Amino acid sequence: MFTINSSASSECDDFPSGIPSFPKTLSWDENATDCCDWDGVTCDGLTGHVVGLDLSCSRLYDKIHPNSSLFHLSHLQRLNLAYNDFNGSRISYAFGSFASLTHLNLSHSALSGNLTQIRVLRLQENCFDGEVPSTLSNLKKLTLLRLDNNNFEGRIPVLVELTNLEDLSLHDNNFIGGFPLWVANLKPLTYLDISSNQLAGPIPFNLSGLQNLRFFYLRNNSLSGVIPPSLFSLPSLLFLDLSSNKLTGQIPEFQHHLPFYGIDLSDNKLRGPIPQSILTLVNLDTLYLASNDLSGVVDLQVLNNLEELSVSNTNLSVVAGSNVNNTLPNLKKLFMSSCNIEVFPYFLRASKNLEELDLSQNKIHGQIPNWVGFVGKASLVNLNLSHNFLTGIKQLPWEKLDILDLRSNLLQGPLPIPPPLTRYFFISYNSLSGEIPSLICNASSLEILDLSHNKLSGAVPQCLGNFSSVLLVLNLRSNGFMGTLPLALAKPNQLQSLDLSGNKFEGPLPRSLAYCTSLEILNVGNNKINDTFPYWLETLPKLQVLVVRSNRFHGPINTSMSKFSFPRLRIVDLSYNGFTGYLPGRYFEYFQAMKNSSTPNIQYMSDRPGYYHDSVIVTMKGNEIELVRILTIFTTIDLSSNNFSGEIPSTIGKLNSLTLLNFSHNSLTGHIPESLGDLTSLESLDISSNDLTGRIPSQLTSLTFLAVLNLSWNCLHGPIPNGRQFNTFENGSYAGNLGLCGFPLSKECEDNRTKVQPPMLQHEEDDSAFDGFTWKIVMMGYGCGMTLGLFLGSLMFLIGRPTFFVKLAERKLPKKMGLTRLTEFFWKFWINYGSAAAANALPISNLGSVLGRVLKFLQSQDD
Repeated sequence: MFTINSSASSECDDFPSGIPSFPKTLSWDENATDCCDWDGVTCDGLTGHVVGLDLSCSRLYDKIHPNSSLFHLSHLQRLNLAYNDFNGSRISYAFGSFASLTHLNLSHSALSGNLTQIRVLRLQENCFDGEVPSTLSNLKKLTLLRLDNNNFEGRIPVLVELTNLEDLSLHDNNFIGGFPLWVANLKPLTYLDISSNQLAGPIPFNLSGLQNLRFFYLRNNSLSGVIPPSLFSLPSLLFLDLSSNKLTGQIPEFQHHLPFYGIDLSDNKLRGPIPQSILTLVNLDTLYLASNDLSGVVDLQVLNNLEELSVSNTNLSVVAGSNVNNTLPNLKKLFMSSCNIEVFPYFLRASKNLEELDLSQNKIHGQIPNWVGFVGKASLVNLNLSHNFLTGIKQLPWEKLDILDLRSNLLQGPLPIPPPLTRYFFISYNSLSGEIPSLICNASSLEILDLSHNKLSGAVPQCLGNFSSVLLVLNLRSNGFMGTLPLALAKPNQLQSLDLSGNKFEGPLPRSLAYCTSLEILNVGNNKINDTFPYWLETLPKLQVLVVRSNRFHGPINTSMSKFSFPRLRIVDLSYNGFTGYLPGRYFEYFQAMKNSSTPNIQYMSDRPGYYHDSVIVTMKGNEIELVRILTIFTTIDLSSNNFSGEIPSTIGKLNSLTLLNFSHNSLTGHIPESLGDLTSLESLDISSNDLTGRIPSQLTSLTFLAVLNLSWNCLHGPIPNGRQFNTFENGSYAGNLGLCGFPLSKECEDNRTKVQPPMLQHEEDDSAFDGFTWKIVMMGYGCGMTLGLFLGSLMFLIGRPTFFVKLAERKLPKKMGLTRLTEFFWKFWINYGSAAAANALPISNLGSVLGRVLKFLQSQDD
């Protein structure tokens, strides 16, 4: 029916990344017995029916007629006629004959008209964006319109002319504005879902015209105000969901004998008592009232048809009536977190079909009663008893248990083994003891295993490595496990988070960790691991957190030449080890995840399934702080308390999203690099207890987020920069730097003296025992050297040839000290006081505190 015209699909040929057009229909052979091999034709493999037709960019030109054989393809599911020229053809009513059609693309094809006869339009779960065209109101015969799960935005268009509409679904888009008032005029409407948008303002009071409405969903918006009483008088309404909004006031009274079977008002700001008329809803099987400020009593003797009940985080009391035999045999889901419960609800004893039970955050004491094991024995999939005062559990008999949460109780004794089908097992923050039983190997479905913060000990079963094909999280933090690290990981594996910190593990890191290509968090801190830096982890593409603090790592940090080393690393903690050599400047250059200078998307690190949250401990102001959830914008480098030497690499300044930087307690020398001023996101900087010299760069005043600064116990001199954050730091930030002056120190800077700088002489190499000696040091110490010499000389004669100085003169030093150590001490003193004196002409009175430290040290060596 069509002619072939190359200009009909010229847009395809103009797209740089598009597919060039070609006439697909020219390959069609009418004499062939099987059309399934033709270009653009897709057939069902079993039935042979044509289920897909793609003639996009096929150079077709002419009109589409209603009697076209195209409309004989009754099994068609996907039709793409885009990028052709149908010469102004009106969209035929025959398109409505495709009963199985799920995907229709008529774009860029010169069609005209509207689908005025169409009754059902389903466009859900696509990638549509922008505003919904108001021309939809021309489809006056529509009975069903589904635009949900797209990216539509703007206000919901006025569709009041769709007077036949029975089903309207707009949920999970980005619509704004208030509730669409015109909806109240759609009298045939039975189903309305505008959930998960950005609607704000009140729900209109006059909705009484929706006499046929059966299902009404407005959850997850920002609607405010009170609930209109008219909603609770709609005669046909079966299910009402207003959860996760900002609704206030009291819950209105219900009209008697309404057919309601489901009500969800949770997560709002509702207050006051629940209406007694709710007890007249004899068909009610689902009631969600959680996270509101409600009061009163829920009498389960009346609501004995309940299948789902949620009253968590309310002040409601739940009773089963005066009849001790009252039970809820139909109950499937019960959520009673934070309800001040002290015993297990006895009305559960006949709930044989229970699927989910949440009694967390209550005051339940003692052993878990035996009868609880028969509740939902063959049906329970989610059990949360966390944050109570349970002391023991004898059995875990539930056959289909998927999530088991027993964390933060007082459980003692050996570790209970979860059922074989359990995927998420949380039992942290208890007092369990002994070794992990070998029966843990039977729980081969585990995806998350959290045994942290207990008193478990011994070796860890090697079979945990066998779970790595499904295991996502293994957390053994803060126990007493010992031996070598327990991992013989399979290749490949799914492990995402591994926390073995706070134990007594020994030996090297297992090289099988290199197989963990999905690993995001590795924490082995506070153990006895003896190894060199694990540079072989740098190829892990998803690793974001690396913590090896407080172990026995040693040697230099070797790096590869790759520009893709640790591409996503954001938290690095190598503190309290024995690392030596220079700081890893090459890594600082290539830590890509610490370089994002654009405005970040603030969110938590990917939440694991089963509501597990990753955590990490960082050091700030000398204190350990646990981040119970890790923000993606938090980036830190902690290399403190090692034996690093040399200068701070200027490449550190490239990490402009760095939040915390700690190089303290090392042997770093040289000046503070000016590039630190480029760390515009820095909140904490600690480079204390090193041998840094020179002035504090004025560029650091540009760090407007800096809340913690520690430059103490170095050899810095000159005026302290002022302005911005530097006006908030106290004396302790600069302690032990005798050459510093200015606010907040009591020592003022004298302008005429601070301008005097020691001459900058060329560094001269010397192979003598005084490694690092330069004439620069001599000139810095010259200003006070004579005074210091006269003082020490007089001291020797006054106190009568101290033993230490005699030994020094006779070269009979104690073995524990040695010439190298003595030389190092005197040169550190000379650099500290000498540079300060040269820059600020320190008076003789300042020698008191300095010499006090000197004599204390000498006295400790004299014996």
